[in-house]
Amino acid sequence: MKQRLKKYTNLVLKGFAMGAANVIPGVSGGTIALITGIFERLIDAIKSFDLIAIKLLFSGKIKELLKHTDFYFLVAVFSGMVASVVSLAKLLKFLFLNYPVFVWAFFFGLILASVYYVGKAIKKWNLSVILTFIIGTSVAASISLFNPATQNDSFFYLILCGVIAICSMILPGLSGSFILILLGNYELVMIDAVNNLDLKVILPVMIGVLGGLIAFSHILSWIYKKFKDQTISILTGFILGSLGILWPWKNEIYRLDEAGNYMLKDGEKIIQSYSKYMPESFNTEVIVALSLMIIGIITISLIEKFAGNQN
Repeated sequence: MKQRLKKYTNLVLKGFAMGAANVIPGVSGGTIALITGIFERLIDAIKSFDLIAIKLLFSGKIKELLKHTDFYFLVAVFSGMVASVVSLAKLLKFLFLNYPVFVWAFFFGLILASVYYVGKAIKKWNLSVILTFIIGTSVAASISLFNPATQNDSFFYLILCGVIAICSMILPGLSGSFILILLGNYELVMIDAVNNLDLKVILPVMIGVLGGLIAFSHILSWIYKKFKDQTISILTGFILGSLGILWPWKNEIYRLDEAGNYMLKDGEKIIQSYSKYMPESFNTEVIVALSLMIIGIITISLIEKFAGNQN
């Protein structure tokens, strides 16, 4: 009993780390899943909600259904994710508002270290692995250059946001939160709706999340098993390419109307993109930011070590 409790507590903590990653634009929960050793099991568990699961449900074979879907594993991981998203939404809003450079620096360190720890899982480097790595890096870097859309709270658009975001969230290196920024709905979904428990926004997003998760997990599981090194390679490229999104020193570029005036949403200027720059001097802010990058690197190292001890 004690061993089982410890096992599921570890899964909840891994889910919590995934949830925290998914809240941050530029960071992927899939990266954490891959580093902590639960990525393949998570994908397999999600895709097990199939025709067999439906037959077991309607035939009343609940025990077999729970085993077939790895139900308790999913409950532990997703409980941690939900608790993380709900508890961290307000804190992250405060930190991004008051200490943006420091927050971005910490997560830059996290993702920089993730490139190494995910990439080292590749068993054999060959031409196809190198090519998929280059493709993954190029795709993620290109996504970071796109301009965000404007906010849209229509029911079907929110479903679409859920589908696209969840596919990104379980793909290491592709940030679901950043995809929501590009779709124009990050603040609406991840900040406002979560903090206010706005079901008009949350429910259509969850419909998209559940549908996209089940459909996409089948594709990803098949590819991961058949082309494991190439899959890890392209995911490592995604992670490397996403570093540009997380660069700490950047200025907001705001959306303008045809007359050259700032466009406003609820009285606030709408961010269109960012212009990145190098700090001009080695001041206190730079020292603190670099220290936080190192702490981010150490954090991923500890997570990887902890995960290795548990597997």
